[in-house]
Amino acid sequence: MIRTFIFTLSILSTVGFSQTINRYGSTAANFLEIGAGSATTAMGDAGVTFAEGPSSAYWNPAAVAFIQRNENSFMIQPWVLDINMMYVGSTIHVNRVGTFAFSLTHMGYGDMEVTSMSQQEGTGEKFSANEYSAGLTFSRKIVKWFSFGATAKVISSKIWHSTASAFALDVGSIVNTEFFSPTGKKEDGMRIGMSISNYGTRMKYDGIDLLNPIDISPYEDGNFADVPGQFRPQGWELPLFFRIGIGLKPIYTDLHRMLFAIDAVHPNNNSEFINVGAQYELKMAGQGSLYLRSGYKSLFMKDSEYGPTFGGGLKINLMNNQVVQLDYSRRTAGLLGDLSSYTISVGF
Repeated sequence: MIRTFIFTLSILSTVGFSQTINRYGSTAANFLEIGAGSATTAMGDAGVTFAEGPSSAYWNPAAVAFIQRNENSFMIQPWVLDINMMYVGSTIHVNRVGTFAFSLTHMGYGDMEVTSMSQQEGTGEKFSANEYSAGLTFSRKIVKWFSFGATAKVISSKIWHSTASAFALDVGSIVNTEFFSPTGKKEDGMRIGMSISNYGTRMKYDGIDLLNPIDISPYEDGNFADVPGQFRPQGWELPLFFRIGIGLKPIYTDLHRMLFAIDAVHPNNNSEFINVGAQYELKMAGQGSLYLRSGYKSLFMKDSEYGPTFGGGLKINLMNNQVVQLDYSRRTAGLLGDLSSYTISVGF
């Protein structure tokens, strides 16, 4: 009993006084953490099950299999201090083969002044920083109730004359069930999704900005002054995400439809968190649909700067089975204030 008591006490003290290490600031290309598509970001980034359109490749490549038409999508998301994010996506559906998608993400940080220790007010020069991600996705329904998808992408980062690049893979799957289906069909029942994002190589910067003259023997006379030297930065991991979630359609009629989604996210550079979101769709017979969305991002994240999200959209049906959709989202980002994003999509 004494041994058991001592063992139990040691376990409790370890749990009570241990510190969780969340590896803050340990990854590069963190623009990959910013969600794509205003419809999903308005739902609190809960997109692993019900993300739609070309931007669904960001959340779960398996969701692209549910796109049965060709679509093009463009999103712009202004940030603070002249920082802007843009996302462009396209899908091509091939009968009996699957759906292909191409996506391009750009993060521009604007122009900044070059400073030095001797000229801390600026040298008169300016430099810029930009980051890119280009991905190719293939997704297919293996059977009617199960889909699988994968994305291969190239990531690049440039800061003035220094660059870094990496290669990454995204994989995901979606399972449709008959649970809680308002129509009794699997496609309208509970949906279970899983995805792994940004599993790839490390990013290591290289360029002429890392070259500096050095004197390896400053206290000796000789030919050692101003020898060309180069800093060798370490390789940085990409922000890796494991997402798993469920989605429901509690209301599904000819005029009124509602979605509810919840995602659990495990990142490699922060604490675990949960995203929740909901969408209401009012179908206008033959004309299109009106959407209202809301959610909450990063529930239970330690020291989270995120919070409520909301937005809306409008889908307009055109002739020859063409569709135009406009979406808007607004979300809280703590010290950065509220952030808005705008998306336009065209389907044909």
